[in-house]
Amino acid sequence: MTVTAPTTAELRRRRDAVEDADLVELRLDTVSDPSVAGALAGRRRPVIVTCRPVWEGGHFAGSEEARRQLLGEALALGAEYVDVEWRAGFTDLFRLTGGRRLVLSTHDFEAVPVDLVARARAMRATGAEVVKIAVKANRLSDCVPLLQLGAHMGQRDGVVVMALGEYGLASRVLAARFGSAWSYAGPVAGVGQVSPAVLLHDYHFRSLTDSTDVYGLVGSPVSHSVSPAMHNAAFRATRLDAVYLPLPAVSVDDFLAFGRAIGLKGASVTIPFKVALLDRVDEAYAVARRVGAINTIQVADGRWIGGNTDASGFLQPLQERGVPLRGMRAAVVGAGGAARAVAIALAPSGAEISIHARTRAQAEEVAMIVSGRVGEWPPRAGSWDLLVNCTPVGMYPRVDETPIPADALTGRLVYDLVYNPTITRLLREAEQAGCETIGGLDMLLAQAQEQFQWWTGTRAPVGAMRAAAVKRLSEFIRDEDHVV
Repeated sequence: MTVTAPTTAELRRRRDAVEDADLVELRLDTVSDPSVAGALAGRRRPVIVTCRPVWEGGHFAGSEEARRQLLGEALALGAEYVDVEWRAGFTDLFRLTGGRRLVLSTHDFEAVPVDLVARARAMRATGAEVVKIAVKANRLSDCVPLLQLGAHMGQRDGVVVMALGEYGLASRVLAARFGSAWSYAGPVAGVGQVSPAVLLHDYHFRSLTDSTDVYGLVGSPVSHSVSPAMHNAAFRATRLDAVYLPLPAVSVDDFLAFGRAIGLKGASVTIPFKVALLDRVDEAYAVARRVGAINTIQVADGRWIGGNTDASGFLQPLQERGVPLRGMRAAVVGAGGAARAVAIALAPSGAEISIHARTRAQAEEVAMIVSGRVGEWPPRAGSWDLLVNCTPVGMYPRVDETPIPADALTGRLVYDLVYNPTITRLLREAEQAGCETIGGLDMLLAQAQEQFQWWTGTRAPVGAMRAAAVKRLSEFIRDEDHVV
């Protein structure tokens, strides 16, 4: 756990407030009155003392001699570890300790350096007890060189490797897979740190090993998805040795390079990669081919297999409510991938399908696939019994928007695929108009359950997944309210 503070007294207070951390990094460069003795006094956990200079991304603007004296004092006063920058030199500290208790670190805040391996070897040759290498990941696959480096050097050699930024989360969560002796958590969000609570409770960090099965959500963006919360809760409830990560990628090739290197077992797929990945998997199920997109990948015996659980996930909440679809006038709002999956799901049910979209040509394309018709935009009052919103209109943060005017909500049932917020303006106005309603969270859960069972062969723990999704959505709302 990294601890920063404006004063030494506050640094000590925050140090003592740390829970669930094995090692506390005390950032002396962030305090205005650096006191090594004050920072170390009365500590109950082992610490790393760090005084990062401005030239290495820190805050200490004093002389190098003053900084060296602080680090030397930390060693003399018994700090368990002291972080020394590779570029700083400070060879006297190595002569004094023989490298023991020293964390020799290097940081590149721009990219993965081309001399990564040579740099690691030179740092190891100094005799430092721990070598720490932190570099900026500008894409998901930038984690791969660190994965290979960590595997080569190994935990037994005292190595910590991590990729900085949003693309580097896997290197923090999967520290064991990357060969790292430990992982860093804390408040420094700019470099991609997450809180200890997220690392320990959301990703179950302490139980992960280098053989833990890895799953994830590939897309761009993925930061506001509740899928990691749902699937990690399911893995914990079923006691499976697996973890599910958000995997933001800049391209299909970026994701594939990382997925193959990490030994990915499966993935959920979201925009903008649902269509592109259909043509890159080794095999795709018929429903995925018909929909023209995949939302799930399973890796079996080295083969990447694509499927689509959107269609069945959409139907499940309707079936659970006993909705009689035969003869029902179903208005599908939108003409993208979600609308296509919904229309294909409805086609065998005997419902009369109409496609409503701003662009008529796109509506015609979807209608032709299911022998439906193109309807007016927006659907008019009295023209439908079931209305399904397959557009993102009303999704956070544009929660005041709705795809359908309130005076057109005259049918029996309104089904909104948007799940954030759980109750959209469309659903609220539909309920006020006397319609039955179904929210997008029901579909999200249904398709996620099918994914989980496909990947693991284990019945999905529905209650645990729903509770995790609801909790995560409430956290989004709280976090955003705090920001505002």
